[in-house]
Amino acid sequence: MTPGHSHDQHGTGADPCPDPGGDDRAGAKTGDHELSVQERLYPTLTCFGCGHANPKGLKLRSYEAPTYSADGAVTGQFMPWPEHDNGVGFLNGGIIATLLDCHSAAAVVLEARRQGWEALGGAPLAFVTAAIDVRYLRPSPLHEPVELWAAVSRATGSEMTVGVELRFEEKTRAAATATWRRWRPRPGPGPGGTPPPGAHGAG
Repeated sequence: MTPGHSHDQHGTGADPCPDPGGDDRAGAKTGDHELSVQERLYPTLTCFGCGHANPKGLKLRSYEAPTYSADGAVTGQFMPWPEHDNGVGFLNGGIIATLLDCHSAAAVVLEARRQGWEALGGAPLAFVTAAIDVRYLRPSPLHEPVELWAAVSRATGSEMTVGVELRFEEKTRAAATATWRRWRPRPGPGPGGTPPPGAHGAG
């Protein structure tokens, strides 16, 4: 991490972690930017990819698409950092996988709210990633912002499937199918107990 380098992907300088008790309406604003799904619905999460309470994280921002009521699509934009170089001048595949996973989380959280599927037993989220199948289709740029898209294709009270893509210049650079399962906490250390094997608790 370069000293003094801003990791606010929108370049606003606004506080990335608003009061968790604040306004969670779509379109709510803080500072000079519209609140993202992450900032509105899980602002205290410390996930490296989408946690706005992680000062060294990516602080991904995802938003309900204009067509959300019809297709449930969630969109976003991310500006890679110079440190995300894959060694040959493109965006690192691990960062791409993190972006796809965490952007799919926004679609899942919105769908869970729409269905009334609340988090169980004090868990920070109602669902956690159980699997993600990432396909790298074309190189992704390192020095220009990339676009993200996701939508839930199948949803039950126990599992959701999400299609998610990273795009640049109207071409899909990477795509994934993410499977999310209901987090049913078991006794154990940490918030909400122990997540299912293989799942990470943030998205």
